Amino acid sequence: MEVIAVAQVHCGDLDSADQIARQLGSGPFELVCLFVSPEADFDALVTATSLRFGDADVLACTTAGEIGRAGYEEEQIIAIAFRSGHFKILTYAIEDLDQIEEQTVAGTLIEARLALAQKTSDWTSEFAFLMVDGLSLREEQLTAFLSAGLGPTPLFGGSSGDGARFGQTWLARNGVIMKNAAIVVVARCDRPVRVFSLDHLVPTERRMVVTSATPEDRVVHEINAEPAALEYARLLELDPNQLDQFTFAEHPVVVRLGDAHHVRAIQQVKENHDLVFFSAINEGMVLTLATHDDIVAHLDRGLGQLAKHGTPEIILGCDCILRRIEAGRIQKTRAVSEVLQAHNVVGFSTYGEQIGGLHVNQTLTGVAIYPPLTDETADVPD
Repeated sequence: MEVIAVAQVHCGDLDSADQIARQLGSGPFELVCLFVSPEADFDALVTATSLRFGDADVLACTTAGEIGRAGYEEEQIIAIAFRSGHFKILTYAIEDLDQIEEQTVAGTLIEARLALAQKTSDWTSEFAFLMVDGLSLREEQLTAFLSAGLGPTPLFGGSSGDGARFGQTWLARNGVIMKNAAIVVVARCDRPVRVFSLDHLVPTERRMVVTSATPEDRVVHEINAEPAALEYARLLELDPNQLDQFTFAEHPVVVRLGDAHHVRAIQQVKENHDLVFFSAINEGMVLTLATHDDIVAHLDRGLGQLAKHGTPEIILGCDCILRRIEAGRIQKTRAVSEVLQAHNVVGFSTYGEQIGGLHVNQTLTGVAIYPPLTDETADVPD
């Protein structure tokens, strides 16, 4: 029996909770995660599933698209259930992200890690998974706090979505529906795991400086002392009226942090030529225009590396909405979906991703969960 069960139903099905329960099969489960199309009746689904799985915690979030049996999917509900006996899991809800108390969050996570370690002293694999309101504008602060409490436990996660509307997103834990909130999962298991992050972006030599911004709103007013959208378009040799989500996916900007570059993805352009970003932006920040490696080939190589010493039973992935948009623009949605399907990736498309102490964009982050070690797979990374 697989240690993680997966179910998938159309969001419009009236008996979606019944179908999910039937597909997941018998438990007991430690945790059930629901990645829910924004087209679904979120309240009704949460109510119908909150007490459906015994003592398991039941978590849910809305998405910017789903990753299911056929790769990229829409109007679906994806359920992932972690079986008891193979996982020990604690979950923690953080409400009102505007009022985060760092010491409280860090202390709670330290206690959770210690409690799990005591229960599973013979298990060495652990990871943390974050689901956070994708419109909260608080992911950077939150991930920094979480890192302090999680210590060596590797963290990944995704920001909840609302398709391409950017109107409202929702999370739920055990029947309680939340916004401007986050849910942290701390897990230990009896088999190897590997937390990872992939992106296919290549920095160019074209740079620009943010000269006016409102950081708390992730809004850039000026680049190189010119209206932000006009200067961005000029550097791309485009008509400013042509700027849209496809442009932002095709022409991302990155910022150098240490020895690596991380995307600062643009969400939208406003009528006054301001640019709204998906992640933190500050005055004086140097942005670099980036180009792409082939998204299909890069994804296949990256996921193939995860299988170098043993094929994962499953990969739980958080994939940026801009990757989905890019794949659609270059007519490679089916090819990307085939790669995701071949590597058994399930999860959801996000408004941003988390890896370690960072909130990033235009990446695929996740955890690969492997079969038990044997003499042949003794060097699978854990």
